[in-house]
Amino acid sequence: MNTIFLNPETWDLALDNDGNIALAKDPYAKAQDVASAVRLFKGELYYDTGKGIPYFDETLGKKQSFALYQFRLEKAALTVPGVITAKANVNGGENRNLVGSITFTDKDNKTVQVQV
Repeated sequence: MNTIFLNPETWDLALDNDGNIALAKDPYAKAQDVASAVRLFKGELYYDTGKGIPYFDETLGKKQSFALYQFRLEKAALTVPGVITAKANVNGGENRNLVGSITFTDKDNKTVQVQV
């Protein structure tokens, strides 16, 4: 499965050597799609407002356990086509930031880790 390549530093479109919009291929494409899925705010995807994590309603500024947040990350990762398992590992970082990763396995039995 291919997807539009997003520059990892800016999360913006990139061009290939011919000046076309760059495409990412598996397994990077699935890793990027998992990263996008966990960054999606519920209601933000205009053609499917049910997708995403309820960051505004239930997460940001609210007391919440790491376990619930990890569950939501894993559930979001599993919405990516071809992802069959996902395990999130989140810890408190500096200045109230959360840091962690999601390790997922795809239908081809490849395991990939994504930093979140």
